[in-house]
Amino acid sequence: MFLREVDDALRQDQMAGIVQNYGRHLLIGIVVILLALGGWFWYRHSQAEAAGVRGEEMTNALDALRNNNLAGAANALKPLETADQPGYRAAAQLLQAGIKQEQNDPKAAAAIFAKVAGDDSLPQPLRDLALIRQTAAEYDSLKPQDVIARLKPLAVPGNPWFGSAGEMVAIAHMRMNKPDLAGPLFQKLAEDKQMPETIRSRARQLAGVMGIDAVDDPGKAQGVATPAAAPGLAAPLGAQ
Repeated sequence: MFLREVDDALRQDQMAGIVQNYGRHLLIGIVVILLALGGWFWYRHSQAEAAGVRGEEMTNALDALRNNNLAGAANALKPLETADQPGYRAAAQLLQAGIKQEQNDPKAAAAIFAKVAGDDSLPQPLRDLALIRQTAAEYDSLKPQDVIARLKPLAVPGNPWFGSAGEMVAIAHMRMNKPDLAGPLFQKLAEDKQMPETIRSRARQLAGVMGIDAVDDPGKAQGVATPAAAPGLAAPLGAQ
């Protein structure tokens, strides 16, 4: 019992020494931890609230678009164009550009698409989509070589944007009177079963203009005619 009492007294002295020597540091550490936890919980709460507000704003914009209220949709999208959330920001800017196109203002649309394409904070697929849309909006005013330089990295089989990018690059080769480059690219588009049938059908026809038989199914050759204005074709009929 005596040894136990001595041991307890020793421990009490040790605790008293620790509190006396390190008590202030321990207290500061506890306060810092509590403040950090409080700040983290506040941040998560504020983020959730902000996401809820952004979601409501996007819903209002989409509702306006469904009702063909372009002006109302544009106003609803304005706060989202500078949102902290990259997804909402990119979606709002892409929708704004689409509205500009509907309002027959391709120059303004292309400027917005270019802004999204150049935003390093956005995921690459969104930036690639914006680049495709920008190029389509500017196609008639771009030099063919500029189209090729811009879209060549995307105009390869297996790329998600191969359909749209490949079509625009191939037509650019046609405009430069380079059927040896346009034809094989049209053939690849026609043979790619991942492509929408509209793109494959156009590619089969234009490959035929280049002297390449890209019809893999004889049944699909029916009704395929050489487009009279193919060499002067400006922009693709649609985006993938």
